[in-house]
Amino acid sequence: MTTHDHIPDREALSAFLRRLRVDFEENGAEWENRTLDGFLEALEAWVSDAPGWYANHDQELPAKGDWTFIARALSAARIYE
Repeated sequence: MTTHDHIPDREALSAFLRRLRVDFEENGAEWENRTLDGFLEALEAWVSDAPGWYANHDQELPAKGDWTFIARALSAARIYE
């Protein structure tokens, strides 16, 4: 599963979350964070470290956040330690 570069609206975010759930159902054994506790801990850590992710990808962290930021955070939580 890949992170989307652009999530323009709520419907696109909903579709992304659906794909994320299906990916967990089909490939959950490959996820680093398979429990809700682990997933949320990783999500918290990734959001905290997001400025570094954006800097490493030559992108600017959205000042107010956006749908794409949320999708990246949720996707990153699958493997973020």
